[in-house]
Amino acid sequence: MKPIFIVAGIFVVTSYAFAESVNFDNDTIGKTPSGWTCGVTGKGVPHWAVEADTIAPSHPNILKQSGSAMFPWCVKDNIELADGMVEVKFKPIAGKEDQAGGLVWRWKDGNNYYVARANALEGNVSLYHMTNGSRKTIEYKDAPVESGKWHTLSVDFKGTAIQVSLDGKTYISTTDNHIAGIGKAGVWTKADSVTLFDDFNYATASSK
Repeated sequence: MKPIFIVAGIFVVTSYAFAESVNFDNDTIGKTPSGWTCGVTGKGVPHWAVEADTIAPSHPNILKQSGSAMFPWCVKDNIELADGMVEVKFKPIAGKEDQAGGLVWRWKDGNNYYVARANALEGNVSLYHMTNGSRKTIEYKDAPVESGKWHTLSVDFKGTAIQVSLDGKTYISTTDNHIAGIGKAGVWTKADSVTLFDDFNYATASSK
């Protein structure tokens, strides 16, 4: 069991009543994963597809975003998560404007959700809220994000408290009240990022 963390006097107990892991290994190569919806916030043409990768963390398959769009996203349809955690392994491999991998949660629709992302070109981890299609920065911190390497990005959240970690180290602990209630969760990129994703995990926070 993970320890609690404290943000501005509000504690978040990161013990979970339900958890699930998705590794895309049973999905069809060349297609979007079954039970997921993919799209974009803003303009552009994202391209989400399952591909084979024999050296992925849990081979043989990964989810790859290789299109170019403002903010591509792909969410799991059956998630209804208000408080809990999301986590994914990601590998940024190309992109002149960005090389980003991210997570979304409390996703209401393509224009309203939270997003945390790590960017190899900028060397940082950032937290945003997307409201009516407009991305607003909550906080960002410098962090070592290496292109061509697998990283683990995770977010714990309960009420207004949010904690963002990269490769096991917490970089952001804060509060924000822009988006409340249940929503879907999934993965996210930016601009021309070509990014691989594997081992997407999510869990519901225990009510105890």
